[in-house]
Amino acid sequence: MKDIFLGTDSGATTSKTCGVYADGTPITLQLAQSSTNSQNGTHAVIEGWVSGIEKFLGENHLHWKQVKGLGLAIPGPYESYGVLGRSANLPPSFAGWNFHSEYSAAIAAKAGREIPLVVGNDGNLGGVAEAARARGDKKASVIMLAPGSGLGAAFVDAHGMPLDGDNFCGMEAGHMPSPLQLLDLPAFTCGCGRSWGCVEAYTTISGLPQYLDYFLPKYPDHELASSPLPAKEKGLSLRGLAQKGDPLALEIFDCQAKALGIHVANLMMAFDSEFVVIGGGLIDPESTTEEFRERYLGGIRAAASPWLFPVQNAKLKISPATLGELSQAIGAALVALYSSQNPTP
Repeated sequence: MKDIFLGTDSGATTSKTCGVYADGTPITLQLAQSSTNSQNGTHAVIEGWVSGIEKFLGENHLHWKQVKGLGLAIPGPYESYGVLGRSANLPPSFAGWNFHSEYSAAIAAKAGREIPLVVGNDGNLGGVAEAARARGDKKASVIMLAPGSGLGAAFVDAHGMPLDGDNFCGMEAGHMPSPLQLLDLPAFTCGCGRSWGCVEAYTTISGLPQYLDYFLPKYPDHELASSPLPAKEKGLSLRGLAQKGDPLALEIFDCQAKALGIHVANLMMAFDSEFVVIGGGLIDPESTTEEFRERYLGGIRAAASPWLFPVQNAKLKISPATLGELSQAIGAALVALYSSQNPTP
């Protein structure tokens, strides 16, 4: 029977499980979903993760004895490896929870033996899976940026492993300051509370109401200028308007592409990666047109290009993410696989 490595992507309400074989290929592209039940405490969360694994094994006719490693993707921050800090999406009582130790014990009890467990930030592990897709067999590093409600970010090295950082806060790149003199925009306030102009505020859904405040006076006859919708709902309507060629919406997303492109250039100066993967809803084929996606990715490339060295410009590949909601569970499984191949001394 083939060896397998499984990964779980733990959200506040739902956890998703998937896995890979020992050669890194996915077992399936169908996730097994289970309830996280965080409202019922840490013990219920552990039970949810274990039940998700058992569901995945059952659905794919696999067995615990085939499992050689497990990975868990869970949002930070962490106090130390496998010890949760104060998370925005989990109960305050979870702060200080040694989920690595408790989950390891629960796995051993269920499997009848100890199974190596690796854990990491969900964004970082999602980047691992997208990086494997983007570079194929080539040994090269990958930067992933995924604008959604916030800006997910990951750096994955040539061996496929993510940058966690000394304090497990590596690649919180959404909270680096934007060069406002290049964007010609005012300082937006970020959801983190900073008002210096975090990149996240200029590239994600969270900044759209501030974009509207800035640009709507230029479009006094626009339907959103007189709309009774709350600011957040107005912002959420922009993606649909952009698909119809709405000038206001397109101008805003062009600004977001420019802000993200300049950020790509900054990160390239630090990491010198050959591949950049862009995720998030603006490149979702089911929600955006091909014309819009090409415009958005082209805007990112055009904004990055002037700040890159010639060799970087020649080799840089900017591509859309392809795994969607699969990425974090598969990334967790891949890190478990890679860790088994290169165990820490």
